Amino acid sequence: MIDIPNESLPSIASGTANSTVDWLISNVFSHIPPSQVKYLAVGPEAFVRDAFYTPYVVPAITNLHGALQSVGLAGRIKISSPQPISVMSGFYPPSSAHFDPLIKPAMIPLLQFLRDSGSPLMVNLYPYEVYVSHSNRIPLEYALFKADGEFGDSGLMYDNLFDASIDAFVHAMEREGFQGIRVVVAETGWPTACGEAAGVDNALTYNDNVVRRAVNGVGTPKRPKEEMEVYMFDLFDENERGGDEYQKHFGIFSSAGVKLYDLRFNSN
Repeated sequence: MIDIPNESLPSIASGTANSTVDWLISNVFSHIPPSQVKYLAVGPEAFVRDAFYTPYVVPAITNLHGALQSVGLAGRIKISSPQPISVMSGFYPPSSAHFDPLIKPAMIPLLQFLRDSGSPLMVNLYPYEVYVSHSNRIPLEYALFKADGEFGDSGLMYDNLFDASIDAFVHAMEREGFQGIRVVVAETGWPTACGEAAGVDNALTYNDNVVRRAVNGVGTPKRPKEEMEVYMFDLFDENERGGDEYQKHFGIFSSAGVKLYDLRFNSN
């Protein structure tokens, strides 16, 4: 998965077919062969990070898709735009989920492209942040796949926040008339330090459960037969990252390269 940063969107959105192909070759394919690229992640979280870039997201995606078509790669490489859970103004319980009315005018064209091109909706999913923001309503055990019980929603049973969050996106899409768009988790993880409930043990518990679900093909209650595709965040801590201090500590390794915990990527 190759991220295309927000600051590149205006020039790509206004480019010609030839200039967009040239951009892909010089910025992506001259460094990584097309056979190793599965997704282009365009303008990550642009709808909530910086409204300036919002109008450029779908035009940039459309131009990149046309460029891939012209070189015969549109079937191999899919394009999407990763979105956080904050694009929804309601997401709990999942069946009540709906897109933020202020963001919906940007989301609908994106969803139309995803449906028409057979591309997935990419989501950046952090149950840690949802738990910290709603700890009065969401138990830590529910965020860490350790809940003793389940809660029912529209005939489906949930025992963890990860599944509920993914299905919230599905419900929100269906509410707008978009059925069948696959969901790919483009980022997820748990911090090891500098935040409430942040720690090595909790990070290992969360990430180990996510990995085991993905490698064992476990779906969500709403889509039990759809295998989970997940990208973990992060390999290394980012000691120079801005924002809250905990955001620097999502790595399996420290910024100095020291392994913080063992994460197994197998089905056992």
